[in-house]
Amino acid sequence: MTNNSARALIVQSDRTLLLDVHCESAQEARQAIMPFAELEKSPEHIHTYRITPLSLWNAASAGLSPQDVVSTLEKFSRYEIPSGITEGFALLMSRFGKIRMTEGMSWQTGDIFLIINDEAIRLEIAQIKALEKYLEKTEGGFSLSLINRGTVKRELIRAGWPVQDEAPLSKGEYLQITLRDRCLSGRTFTPRDYQMTAAQSVLGSGGPGSGYGVVVLPCGSGKTIVGMLIMSMLKTNTLILTTNVVAVRQWIEELLDKTGLTGEQIGEYSGDSKTVSPVTVATYQIITWRPEKKGDFPHFRLFRERQWGLVIYDEVHLLPAPVFRVTAELQSVRRLGLTATLVREDGEEDAVFSLVGPKRYDVPWKDLESKGWIAEAFCTEIRLDLPDNLKIKYAVSAPREKYRIASENPLKENIVLQLMENHREDYILVIGQYLTQLNSLAKLLNAPIVTGKTPNSERQSIYGAFKKGEVRVIVVSKVANFALDLPDASMAIQVSGSFGSRQEEAQRLGRILRPKEGRNALFFSLVSQYTVEETFAANRQKFLIEQGYKYSIQRWSDQHE
Repeated sequence: MTNNSARALIVQSDRTLLLDVHCESAQEARQAIMPFAELEKSPEHIHTYRITPLSLWNAASAGLSPQDVVSTLEKFSRYEIPSGITEGFALLMSRFGKIRMTEGMSWQTGDIFLIINDEAIRLEIAQIKALEKYLEKTEGGFSLSLINRGTVKRELIRAGWPVQDEAPLSKGEYLQITLRDRCLSGRTFTPRDYQMTAAQSVLGSGGPGSGYGVVVLPCGSGKTIVGMLIMSMLKTNTLILTTNVVAVRQWIEELLDKTGLTGEQIGEYSGDSKTVSPVTVATYQIITWRPEKKGDFPHFRLFRERQWGLVIYDEVHLLPAPVFRVTAELQSVRRLGLTATLVREDGEEDAVFSLVGPKRYDVPWKDLESKGWIAEAFCTEIRLDLPDNLKIKYAVSAPREKYRIASENPLKENIVLQLMENHREDYILVIGQYLTQLNSLAKLLNAPIVTGKTPNSERQSIYGAFKKGEVRVIVVSKVANFALDLPDASMAIQVSGSFGSRQEEAQRLGRILRPKEGRNALFFSLVSQYTVEETFAANRQKFLIEQGYKYSIQRWSDQHE
């Protein structure tokens, strides 16, 4: 057995790759394995990547061969590669290309064909129940309608047959988009090296298998700038989909501040305004609205109103099911997904990969923290008892009610008050799940509250006051989980959460990760001990620990109460 400590990788028989981050070749090795391995954990010393069928098929779609994968592992592996696993790579990657998806003679008629030369594979596909209603047998394969294109690709990848989609990528209508050297706000503007690398990773060579994919970067690290970089490289009409009206306007502000686009070239398509321009920023909510539960989605027409050359899915991990459906029609348009984490508690990550594209770029959060691009964060879970008068009620309640009783523990109010007193210099977000609890806290703290029912104009006013330093504390509901741009926020107090959502934990921490001179980011989570809330909190904190954050647990003693 050979041993070379200058090599950064340890390849294990369960197809995990351990990356020694202290090794001098670690950065080179990380870049080399990224096309075919998924980052799972990135604590202090050893990062864990996993080679999966999906990651190998993504590599094959980008033009890598099994030998390319093996050669990379051999180059960086500290020890001999376990016997047998490389043969498995070749077998898996050979599945890519067995099924080809092509357009018919007319795009308008919606003709799409699955070309399958292997008769045994054709017979296997014909037996998949989930595909029966979508496919019609033809000579040499199957035909399907345009609207079911993405659905079929997704079902096939679940069955172990990734589709080689040979549809050409449309360039879209030309639009001159340049980045400014100096923002309208007066600051100099230079994209960071990792933002440039992320953009180039998505666009690739411009050939088959490139031009679409997902970029995973922590909140506060400038995902929006990655989107603008790609827009400036492609110079085409762009549709941007995001989570709410506040996020729409933040995108518009960023585009005006950092690009040469004018106000007339950027349209807002939301519940408040429905302007379609060369660059249009829309909400997922308006796209998925329909007058009747089983009726059509009238705003789907937005996808066809211009010759889009790029669609950007902001917070792609939140992509709603109806948008998955319409995204199936956009397989010939370049696609970019942006997110802080691809974790979905419903297990639908494969839908993002098959419809938007594979993950093209990911970077450990702590790497960006060490370089000063995001703030250093300290995460603390504070555990407290239920008050005596709620213990019996909790004991006899159903599981879901138990969680709510624990989450709304009234003693949490005392802790919030004490934390605010202890951190008078911080700008604080108090974040929770239940409106009754949040309204009570807002009244107690004499602080403004923002929920899903808060009008957009009022939200903008509250956020503006926070940015100006006129307000030091805001109470926020789940609307704070995404697309909330409050760069001065330095502390978050989470009083309740969505059960065990790791994705929510990542998003909430992300609200305070913008770097601030001389100040760290503080994240407190209040948990009722000896309750189901403790169990769900353990799952939420798992994401933060895997990202390398130290997560301390403190007991709130009786003397504090």
